[in-house]
Amino acid sequence: MPIPSRLVWLFDIDGTLLLTDGAAREAFAFAVHECLGVEDDLRDIAFAGRTDPLILGDILRKYGHAFRDGEASRFWATTYARMEALLTPGRGRLLPGVSALLAAVDREPGWVPALLTGNTTGMARIKLGHFGIAERFAFGAFGEEAADRDALARVAVARAAERCGVPPARCIVVGDTEHDIACARAAGARVVAVATGIRDRAVLAAHRPDLLLDDLSEPARCLAWAREVAAQP
Repeated sequence: MPIPSRLVWLFDIDGTLLLTDGAAREAFAFAVHECLGVEDDLRDIAFAGRTDPLILGDILRKYGHAFRDGEASRFWATTYARMEALLTPGRGRLLPGVSALLAAVDREPGWVPALLTGNTTGMARIKLGHFGIAERFAFGAFGEEAADRDALARVAVARAAERCGVPPARCIVVGDTEHDIACARAAGARVVAVATGIRDRAVLAAHRPDLLLDDLSEPARCLAWAREVAAQP
C-alpha cells in the first residue's frame, strides 16, 4: 500500500531549475554544422518544454535529412561535447529558491526529488553537473525514453509507483511551460507551474495548474501546499 505522506517531486530542468543562457541551442547548432554541413542558428526551432529528440526531429525535417547508421550517435556525441565546452564558469545560473526547495524536500520524511525532463540523460547530466546538483535526484525520466511529453510523464509516474509506491496523485510535476502542465494532467499528477522560463504568469494561469508561482524564491508556500497534498487520504 502507498505510504500516505509520501510524495515524489518531478522537476523539469530548463527554465525551472536553471538557465544556461542559450547554450543548448548553440550546442545543437554546432552539431548541425558538424554533422549536416549547414549553418543555422535554429532560431525558428522551438526548444522550450519539448524533448531533445523532438527538437532534433524538427531539425532533420527542416533539411529533409534522415540519419543513417552511426549518424545519430555522432550527432549526440558532438552536441554533448559542445555543451560541456560552452558551459564555462559563470555561464547560466540556478534559478531563485531552487537550492532551498531541494534541501527542504530532502529533509521531509518520505519525499523524493526526481526529474521529468525533455533533456536526454546525457544533456541533463551535463547541465545539472555544471551547477552541482546532479546527485540531488533519486531517479528521472528523460527525453530519449519518449519523444512525446505526455508519454514521458507517464513513464515518470510509473517509475514513481515502482520505486516509491506512490500513485499518480502523489506525484508533483514542477515546470515552467504549458507542456509541463499538460503532461502532468495526462499522467494524473499534480502540477506546480513557475513563471521563470519564457512563459509569463498569464499564459501559465490559462492552463490552470494546481499551484502557480512567480518563482521558487519563497519555498514555504510551495511546501505548505505540498503538505496539504500529502495529508490527503
